[in-house]
Amino acid sequence: MENTGNPQDIIVLPVEGVAGGGTGYGWNDGSFHCSNSISGVVDPTKVPSADLLHVWCMPSTANVGQQEMPRSLEPISLLVARNERESTQIALRPKVSWGGPGIAGVVQVHCSDLCSTSGDRLLVGQSLTLRRVVPILGVPDALVPLDLPVTQINLLPGETTAIWISVDVPAGQPPGQYEGELFITAMKADTESSAQCLAKSEKYQLYREIRSCLEMVEPIKGNPSAEMVERVKSASTGLRRILMSPTFREFSLENGSGDMMDEDILTNISIRLKLSVTVWDFILPVTPSLPAVFGISETVIEDRFRVDHGSVGWYDALDRHFKWLLQFRISPFFCRWGDSMRVFAYTCPWPADHPKSDEYFSDPRLAAYAVPYAPVLSGDAAKDALRREVEILKTRAHWKKAYFYLWDEPLNREQYDSVRSMSSELQTYAPDARVLTTYYSGPSDSPLAPSTFEAFVKVPKFLRPHTQIFCTSEWVLGNREDLVKDIVAELQPENGEEWWTYVCMGPSDPHPNWHLGMRGTQHRAVMWRVWKEGGTGFLYWGANCYEKSTVASAEIRFRRGLPPGDGVLFYPGEVFSHSNQPVASSRLERILSGLQDIEYLKLYSSRYGRDEGLSLLEKTGVYRGPERYTIDHTPIDVMRAEIYRTCRS
Repeated sequence: MENTGNPQDIIVLPVEGVAGGGTGYGWNDGSFHCSNSISGVVDPTKVPSADLLHVWCMPSTANVGQQEMPRSLEPISLLVARNERESTQIALRPKVSWGGPGIAGVVQVHCSDLCSTSGDRLLVGQSLTLRRVVPILGVPDALVPLDLPVTQINLLPGETTAIWISVDVPAGQPPGQYEGELFITAMKADTESSAQCLAKSEKYQLYREIRSCLEMVEPIKGNPSAEMVERVKSASTGLRRILMSPTFREFSLENGSGDMMDEDILTNISIRLKLSVTVWDFILPVTPSLPAVFGISETVIEDRFRVDHGSVGWYDALDRHFKWLLQFRISPFFCRWGDSMRVFAYTCPWPADHPKSDEYFSDPRLAAYAVPYAPVLSGDAAKDALRREVEILKTRAHWKKAYFYLWDEPLNREQYDSVRSMSSELQTYAPDARVLTTYYSGPSDSPLAPSTFEAFVKVPKFLRPHTQIFCTSEWVLGNREDLVKDIVAELQPENGEEWWTYVCMGPSDPHPNWHLGMRGTQHRAVMWRVWKEGGTGFLYWGANCYEKSTVASAEIRFRRGLPPGDGVLFYPGEVFSHSNQPVASSRLERILSGLQDIEYLKLYSSRYGRDEGLSLLEKTGVYRGPERYTIDHTPIDVMRAEIYRTCRS
């Protein structure tokens, strides 16, 4: 695929799902023509855009599908803490077609900075970002970045397109009311090319003119002041001519009276959407209160990006994924699986004595990190190598974040004994090492109790002292929240034992999980459930576990036998453009929102007690249980607003 600088408009391949087919990414072969096209009859730059397309707002928990029907347009109002990201969506649907073959028309979206009355700003492109919501297997999910401050997108006849708007508020941002606008304008189809790459002749002309300006002002020493004034005036005239050229016309909308005609067009024919953001004084802690550890498959990275294990490209790819995921309040770990679900997990690919190790583990955004049971590049390494790694890490202040993830869901006595054996070895030279074990049952061939659930509850006693973090599947609980007390009663928190949870293939609908096609509030409810049940951490097995491919831009295929979306929370950027940055899913953004909700609830509980926090979660209708949580977004806003009202300074 050729990258024209507009990744939002490229055509990409369909996605193959678990059933072996499917048409994702809004695939269109260009053969559809709208019968009520007015292309060639009406100039969209002279007609109010509201006559040509519908625009309306939707919350971040809405799955805005291609057949979503229009609603009335209302201003966007967001409440955002400092060091928080809050998102919303706008939907666009053509009323008629004014574009060329296969499209309804081209729409330009122009964003302004968000400004407060005191002069503070949330800058577009930094704090304010736009991403196009792209369907995966027909479900809106991939969030593909759009150009800013001006972007253009194609609308298809009879289809709704969604744009995901995110506001990231820095920790040091002054509280206050910030206002801005989005201008949405129908454009002529041929204007789409204005944002594309410059021709070589244009580039050369710009180069010559800019070089000429520099030559005018560079020889400062020895020149009389009058001559220098003339030189600066000439250079200013040349630079102004460049900025006023068609190449930079779209960007000049930000600057005063130099382009009144363009501003008049925006005022007269554009659909204007007001965006109001209330930034309040609460600062979300840099280190998440709840460690959420998510796996990244190193073998998928090696295969898809064709990097050899241990090569420079391999380190670069892992480093890029690690840093990118930190923005979602997630503590990543890289992993690969061995026989019988033995897992090799590590957060940092460099050894403990490498400078990158301290850089990774000391990052305050990282709440927990996995230490490999064997050196990353040595396979079955000698025991003294592991001892050396641990002895170095134990001297660091960040050692309290460390854990060992040795086995994924042991099923029988042999596998449980393997966990016990490996843990015993660790404890000979690191008695305070924390071992995490995921499980959903006791050993099948050595029952610990008469019933399956009773055997499950007895696992801590069986694994003690060889596991400190007992990580159980939410699937086991079903809708029986009352069973939590039976699990927790078996733990010894005074000895450092913790209860974490996880989701994977199960639980299924209607329980909270992150499968493709579930409701947006169902995705967000995973973290509400964690907070209500009292878990102190969370694990997710994989965020990039697609089917094997050796081409970075190849179609995305979910693994057969798994629910669509299971193990996949972001997509390779190369599938949508030539960018090597991952593309987030809407589900990943909702995970972030859920983790931020925990910080809000923790703040409220610190003021009024945990019982009052639980009461607020329930009385607002946000979450009462795994089958009783809000479908609508409004209760979420009500809960957040109440925390803002009662906890602001």
